[in-house]
Amino acid sequence: MTDRKTLQLRDLSEIADTAPAIKKKGRGWEISEKRLDALHDRAREMRRHSSPAHKALAEKFAKADLGRYKFTRYAVIGSAIVDFGCANLGMAIMLDEEGADPVLAKRRDKSLEEVGIRVMRIAAPDVLADMDAVLARITAGMRLRIADKKARAREHAAANPRQDYSRPNRGDRR
Repeated sequence: MTDRKTLQLRDLSEIADTAPAIKKKGRGWEISEKRLDALHDRAREMRRHSSPAHKALAEKFAKADLGRYKFTRYAVIGSAIVDFGCANLGMAIMLDEEGADPVLAKRRDKSLEEVGIRVMRIAAPDVLADMDAVLARITAGMRLRIADKKARAREHAAANPRQDYSRPNRGDRR
């Protein structure tokens, strides 16, 4: 009898601590167009059939004046679908629903952190029970993220003193 090679799957607990390498390049971050289209279709379906906690938080975001920052519902970032994503901040908010796999969530968070997306996790029952506390936590997270981005911009400017950061005069284009 010949020895057959079978497909061996690694245990999720082994790979939970290692983030997959994501190469941020082009529309799909080196993800096939077919896979990316499937992700967008899945996100669209998730928007149609949202949980009550998700609907409540989405309604608050829709009414809030966040200036130039906008949180998109079920945003596709790389090969992950986040509950709320803000591209300007590089921030994602994930609602922890009952029955979700924490190992997969940890691995997704780690891969998003690899590409510079800060992930904030909020328990879904907290959204329904105390919306004001959740919004205060999100606001604090946004302030931290803005401060981080400004600090990195200052470091970049200090490291590149010869680079010109002035904006063109836009008043002459009439």
